[in-house]
Amino acid sequence: MSRAREHVSQKWHGRTFTSRAVGFGAAGRRAAARLALGTSMLPFLIVATIVLIDLAGGAGVIWLPLLAAGPALAATTSRPCGVLGVGFLAAALSAVLGLRDGVPGGELTAVLSALAAVTLASALASALRWRRERVLAAVRSVAEAAQHALLAPIPANVGPFQVAVRYSAAAAEARIGGDLYALVPTPYGVRMIIGDVRGKGLPAVGTAALVLGVFREAAYDEPDLLAVVARIERSLARNLGHDDFVTAVVAGYPEPGRLEVVNCGHAPPLHVRASGDVASVDPVHPAPPLGLRALTGETPSLQVLPLADGDQLLLYTDGVTEARDHGREFYALAEGLARHVSDEPATTLAGLEAELQAHVGGTLHDDAALLLLRKPAAAEPAPAVVVSGGTTGVPAPPAPAVAEAACPRGAR
Repeated sequence: MSRAREHVSQKWHGRTFTSRAVGFGAAGRRAAARLALGTSMLPFLIVATIVLIDLAGGAGVIWLPLLAAGPALAATTSRPCGVLGVGFLAAALSAVLGLRDGVPGGELTAVLSALAAVTLASALASALRWRRERVLAAVRSVAEAAQHALLAPIPANVGPFQVAVRYSAAAAEARIGGDLYALVPTPYGVRMIIGDVRGKGLPAVGTAALVLGVFREAAYDEPDLLAVVARIERSLARNLGHDDFVTAVVAGYPEPGRLEVVNCGHAPPLHVRASGDVASVDPVHPAPPLGLRALTGETPSLQVLPLADGDQLLLYTDGVTEARDHGREFYALAEGLARHVSDEPATTLAGLEAELQAHVGGTLHDDAALLLLRKPAAAEPAPAVVVSGGTTGVPAPPAPAVAEAACPRGAR
């Protein structure tokens, strides 16, 4: 048994793990766009500043070589033609100022030669950078397609539920990460999983794809929700490494008013009653994360939760609850949910997202997922809206009164 698995097993026995829908990254991308705009003007500002200093002091050759900073910096923000333009401007100004200040011809020639060399080298660097960025853009487009295949958009209405989702990968360029979610209508009601794979990067994405694939098959085949969890466990036992595991919540809504929840080491869902009260759905019999059952010999148990008309269930990963502010304080999700809860799940998550972004200062450092279900009253019309934040919402035809929800807790 590896040291990492021993640590996880001991941690679980002490207590239960708590923990392009791409809405979380929108603020960061807007800030990056503003920064890029300001940075593109910086080479011209540097050239202008050096010219003003030279005009004010008349120091001549002492300042003129610094004009090479303009094209050098332009290589980081502009295309080759832009670099050449900044370099030509710097050379022209250098020649004018050199003649004005009476710089000897040999020294002025040396300055202009250095400017030309720096400009050409910077233009080459810019060309290489733009080539790499085109490759990165192609990779991002592939990642976006992979996201839609792995984390399929969830409609705004599934069975008797209104649904909204927010998801953000820690690596913004990757678009996808180790958090996973799925909601599928089945002959046994709507079933759902949300989980968090230990680790990040491509290995975590591969494990998430494996879990989702097994879940989608088992959810249709197995009438018992515990059997669905057992199928996932067996698959992970064959395919995971010794130090890998997945925290998850699997849930189902087999009949009106009855929500079944199986928590495998994940953060407990939050139950919002029609009155607005928020309560944590802590597991009665905590179970280890998926992939670690062999270490403990303990099996998950089924927990039944009454879900009345107007009630809501929030499922999330630990990227939300472990988000810290500059003072290292964790985000209080239950209190935030109580402040923003409404009859529209998309509106509720939009408020939570904005508050979470403000809490962390705009950038999340871990994969984060939020999934909110609401059970409207039978006479309440289903809104024909689009879920904001990256998952499209298309009203689905009425389904049997069955629904499901799940939320796993992130690995620590």
